Amino acid sequence: MPDKAIRMTRAATDGRNRPVLLAIAGDSATGKTTLAHGLERALGPERCVSVCVDDYHRYDRQERKTKDFTALHPDCNYIDIMEQHLQLLATGQPILKPVYDHSTGELIRPELVEPREFVIVEGLLPLFTKLSRACFEVTVFLNPPEDIRRTWKIARDTTKRGYDEEQVNAELTTREPESAAFIRPQQSFADIVVRFAPIPGRDDPPDTPLSAELMLRPTIRHPDLTGVLAPTMQRAIHLKLTRDSDGRPVDTLHVHGYVPIEESRTVQKAIWSALGRAGEPPSSLGELSPGKRSEPMTITQLLLLYHLLDAAR
Repeated sequence: MPDKAIRMTRAATDGRNRPVLLAIAGDSATGKTTLAHGLERALGPERCVSVCVDDYHRYDRQERKTKDFTALHPDCNYIDIMEQHLQLLATGQPILKPVYDHSTGELIRPELVEPREFVIVEGLLPLFTKLSRACFEVTVFLNPPEDIRRTWKIARDTTKRGYDEEQVNAELTTREPESAAFIRPQQSFADIVVRFAPIPGRDDPPDTPLSAELMLRPTIRHPDLTGVLAPTMQRAIHLKLTRDSDGRPVDTLHVHGYVPIEESRTVQKAIWSALGRAGEPPSSLGELSPGKRSEPMTITQLLLLYHLLDAAR
């Protein structure tokens, strides 16, 4: 089986001579790029490179108008080439990656990607096949509530991608069957499922930052958070035993957005110290846009940094 072969190849390769790959999957406008960019900036360009697998679209925006499927459908993407390139990156080899310009909807000149110590792969379909999943040490799926995702998508596509609100709403309706068929099922293959959302039942002011809920599946070894989960910190962060979609028990970490920043920063410093790092966590973590920051996003990124650095060790 090709997926078993790539796992065996990576296992037989000296870890110092191949990169650690992280997958961030999710539907359009779930925060994948924001999450990835914070990690990439924290690690630095000399250690980390990111790849968007949405660049493997077969058709540009105008061509897709003539098709009976959307960009979410596997037939609208070069899945086999994506698999080949992920295998090359996973074994430390460069690729000539296609490039899709989201602002114009055009396919443009490909670019050379040289793998670094860490490779962050984000997009719609990175966990769609067994072979692609076999290339990653850590896999993440972003799953915000649909009303929040819709708000994010309208804001992004109307300001950065040349759509008006009516077009975005129409596209969301058209894409829904394929989202249900091809995107959301990838959640079952993720080691960590992340959900940014308000806390149900709380009557917080409208500008209260979204909280984060991280389902930590036992498919990888998660950090010992004993020190972070001390009683003095539980207003900012706590662990609860919940049920996965298949009914199995699973640990879920709750990171609260409503607590004072000072309490969140105390948690962040504790996690950063657990990573063996001195000083303050990187300022790039948690940045949503220039001048706007999310403390739950920072803590989520710190936990993913833990997994990347642990896998490298």
